[in-house]
Amino acid sequence: MGSSVGQKGLLVGIGNPLLDISANVGEDLLQKYGLEADGAIMAEEKHMPLYQELIEKYKAEFIAGGSVQNSLRVAQWILKTPNMCTYFGCVGNDDYAKILKERVVKSGVTVHYQVTNEVPTGTCAVLVTGTHRSLCANLAAAQKFTVDYLDKEECKKSIEGAKFFYASGFFVAVSPESIMRLATHAHARGHLFSMNLSAPFVSQFFKEPLEKLLPYVDVMFGNEAEAEAFAKAFNLKSTDLQQIALEIANMPKLNANRQRVVVVTQGCEPCILVENGKISLIPVKKLTPEQIVDTNGAGDAFTGGFLSQMMLGRSYTTCVRCGIYAAAHIIQHSGCVMSGESDFSDS
Repeated sequence: MGSSVGQKGLLVGIGNPLLDISANVGEDLLQKYGLEADGAIMAEEKHMPLYQELIEKYKAEFIAGGSVQNSLRVAQWILKTPNMCTYFGCVGNDDYAKILKERVVKSGVTVHYQVTNEVPTGTCAVLVTGTHRSLCANLAAAQKFTVDYLDKEECKKSIEGAKFFYASGFFVAVSPESIMRLATHAHARGHLFSMNLSAPFVSQFFKEPLEKLLPYVDVMFGNEAEAEAFAKAFNLKSTDLQQIALEIANMPKLNANRQRVVVVTQGCEPCILVENGKISLIPVKKLTPEQIVDTNGAGDAFTGGFLSQMMLGRSYTTCVRCGIYAAAHIIQHSGCVMSGESDFSDS
């Protein structure tokens, strides 16, 4: 990987922009809405009053959210050079979108939001009970992204100028054709396309579009639950995580000159890296229970750290170490929030 220090618009990411509405609540509110501590669900009709209730009764704070958007914000925090990352997603024509854009732009990310008048900006209720987080996401406008938006002049310019592309598995449920547009563009120009499995349900319920995208994927991210769900959905032989990662790396790929890299995180256990058909285990520095504030967002932060070093042309081992560094930082904060200046060093 060649170095591209300080180049604007180097990475394009696409995903579901959400405004996190986060508040400390009691167990009674979880019970009221049928939510579980550390659970993550898509909102149903019965959950719709929850968002306003958090704002009015629990002094909720607004935090920029959405998996890819979080990863790009973390990458920018580490890179320190503004606008190296560009983000695509869909929001509503409302105040939530203004708050979200303000937060994301402030973090140094270039934002190209498609705007819909049909539904409001997507939100994610984050119910905090002690060290537990319950997430209830209402995608709303995020689901309205359309592939023709990528034909807009400003979007085409960003796509043409980028050398790295990143998409979440979550977005496979929204606009797989938009991901495919970026994947085929990257392949045609020899650029690098990376993707995250995002959640077990992506492999379970969206296998067909995922299968079509897979040959274009140069770097695949996932945690242990996501890797296991992928293995089950794609009938992989192994049940061992290291072997699953190796099998994913060896699945059909269009660019034969660049072997697929697979990264599987395992919480505080060593991170699995498959590169050039070889498995490496990279240790994770364990935090004390007192240091752990919130594990929600750790996966997004890991990917952001990894992407930041990949953009700089560092080794994949360094990319993983930076991912671990970023995740450890986020875990010590409430929400995907960075404090102070990043000081990652792999020397």
